[in-house]
Amino acid sequence: MKYTAALLLCLLMSLPLTAQVGGQRAFTFLELPVSAKQAALGSINVSAFGHDVNMVAANPALLNTDMDKQLSLNYIGFLSDIKQSNVTYAFNNQKLGRWAASINYLNYGDFVQRDATGQEQGNFTVNDYTFALSHARQAEAFTIGATAKMAVSSIAGNKAVGLLADIGGLFKHPEKDFTVGLAFKNIGYQVKAFDDGDRQPMPFDVQLGASYKPEHMPVRLSLTAHHLHQFDVVYLDPNATTRLDANGNEIKEEKTFGDKLARHFVVGSEFIFSKNFQVRAGYNHLRRKELRLQNKAGSAGFSVGAMVRIRAFELNYSSALYHPSGASHYITISTDTGSFLKRKNTE
Repeated sequence: MKYTAALLLCLLMSLPLTAQVGGQRAFTFLELPVSAKQAALGSINVSAFGHDVNMVAANPALLNTDMDKQLSLNYIGFLSDIKQSNVTYAFNNQKLGRWAASINYLNYGDFVQRDATGQEQGNFTVNDYTFALSHARQAEAFTIGATAKMAVSSIAGNKAVGLLADIGGLFKHPEKDFTVGLAFKNIGYQVKAFDDGDRQPMPFDVQLGASYKPEHMPVRLSLTAHHLHQFDVVYLDPNATTRLDANGNEIKEEKTFGDKLARHFVVGSEFIFSKNFQVRAGYNHLRRKELRLQNKAGSAGFSVGAMVRIRAFELNYSSALYHPSGASHYITISTDTGSFLKRKNTE
C-alpha cells in the first residue's frame, strides 16, 4: 500500500497545475458520464459503491466482487443527433485477479464537406472512441484500482490518439454504509495529434468524494469535489452583454470566493425503496453556471434517474439537464451473465 501511495503522489506532482481553459485540451469527451447511474448522481461520483459495473469508469477502485460477470450496455442521446454507446464487462480470474473491460463510442452525426468556395463535396463524420481495461485489488477496508485507456478522436478520417490512465483508491467502512473515494483521472499523453496540429494536454482531474447511508434511512447521500488541483475554474465570457446600474455604468461580472468554491462540488442522492427499485437525483453547480443562458438557467445542472430490476435484468434511466434548451437521456441495461450459466447447468 505504501508503494502505491508514493506512486500516486509522484504522478500528481509531475503534472502541470496551471489553469486550463476549455477548448485547450484534447479528448474532453472523457469527462462525460457513460452510464445512467453516474449521470443521475450529477455526472461526477467516485464513492458510490455497489454492483453497477459502469461505475468503474468513474473510479477504478469501485471494482468489487458484486460486479463479477456483470455485462452492461449503455445508450445516450444528447442534443441534436449526437449519440453515445458503451459496453462494459467485469470478470475475476483466480490467478490474475479482478478486471473490467469497456468500449465507449461517441458519434456527432454527419456533416457537409465544402471546399474553399463553399461548394458541397460530400459528407463526413466525427466520432470519438475509447478502449479501457481496469484492474483492482482489495486489502481489508481499502481498494486500489487503475484503468489503462486508449482514446481516439476522428474528424473526416483525420485521427488523434492518446494513451491515458485513471488511478483510484477507495475506503469502505467495515460496519457502516460509508465510503470515501479518490481518483486521479486522465493521466496521459497525446501520442498523435491531428494533422498539422499541436499536441494538447489531457483533461486531467483530481476527484475526492464520500457516500453515506444512515442506518435507518432509505437514502444514500454523496458529496464529490472535482478539479482539486485547480481552485479557480470560473470562466467569464468577455463577449457577454453587460448590465447597467441606475447611473448607466456597466456592471462587470467578477469572480467571488464563494462561486469559485461552489463550482467544485457535486451532490448526489439515491433513494433506496427496495433492492429492485431506486430513484436518484443530482446537482452539478459547475454545469449550471457554465451552460445556463445569460438571462435564464432553467434546470441546467440538475439530473434525475431511476433503477428497476426485473428478474435477471436491471434497467436504469436518467435525464441530465445540460442546458435550458434540452436534456440528455441515458439508458443502461445490465445483467449477471453468471446467472445464465447457472440455469444452463441446472437444465
